[in-house]
Amino acid sequence: MRGTTVLFGDGHDALMRNAAFEQVRRLSETYAHLTRKELKQGFEFDGRRIPLVNPQRGIFKPRQMKHLLSITTVVPAKGRKYWYDDQRVVHQQIYARREAVDYAFMGTNPAAADNRWLRDAFEHRIRIIYFLGVAPGRYIAIFPAFISGWDAASLKSKVVFGEPRKQGMYQAATEFPASNIEKRYALRGVQQRLHQASFRQIVLCAYNERCAFSGLPEPQLLDAAHIIPDSDVELGQPIVSNGLPLSKIHHAAFDSHLIGIDPDYRLHLSQRLLEKEDGPMLEALKSQHRAKIHLPRRKADYPDQDRLALRFERFLKAH
Repeated sequence: MRGTTVLFGDGHDALMRNAAFEQVRRLSETYAHLTRKELKQGFEFDGRRIPLVNPQRGIFKPRQMKHLLSITTVVPAKGRKYWYDDQRVVHQQIYARREAVDYAFMGTNPAAADNRWLRDAFEHRIRIIYFLGVAPGRYIAIFPAFISGWDAASLKSKVVFGEPRKQGMYQAATEFPASNIEKRYALRGVQQRLHQASFRQIVLCAYNERCAFSGLPEPQLLDAAHIIPDSDVELGQPIVSNGLPLSKIHHAAFDSHLIGIDPDYRLHLSQRLLEKEDGPMLEALKSQHRAKIHLPRRKADYPDQDRLALRFERFLKAH
């Protein structure tokens, strides 16, 4: 029937896939992470709205497409336990620097439709989108990803990542990372994105999504600032006690040592800022001089005082 036609040709599949990739690229550029609200928008192709995911299942092929479109890994909520207390377990395979990561079958029947879609994507080296959970209900989109292995005995498939590039004309199977060097290179990019997104989420969650300096409650305007930069191997770990949620202007001031925090959690402005006279925004910032910052709900998440002391020394030396 007209209006219910299902398109299964490879050409149409490729064009729809490009449209899906382009929509996810736009969403990823707009939002720091994706939620079900953003994913629910789907993507438009030939005047139709096509889903990006199935909210109930992790392996998804739209009925309008011939091949698998996306897979999803969620971070489960922990009830009263804070999910990020054992957050690294969820992502340990990616952080282990393997060339490929596991993705479990749906259920125990390799012949089930979801698992056949995985096998088909493996056999045809289909470009897919991997929606990787970084917090409960929050995802980053990694694409192109590929199913690089399928094993009925272990009920698992393997996933590798391709080098991100602008999507446009259909790119064929040559995009599949042919060498281990290419796989490791792409995986490093995924690790970096996961590191940044996970760190941001655990820090914002600890502070109830408010700026530690101003109390601004808009997460889209907040960054997760490191107290000790992540370039410091010993003290720069992406943990809650090494992070502060800061508005973008406060983050820039903190990184430039125009603002410092002492080990007693008090905010200090540089003399340079204190001496300036330039309207209400600066006056509001100056009014916070020596005020105590907003702290997390749990004492276990408070900024580490030793790290603060080291960072505050650098602030003082800069002025």
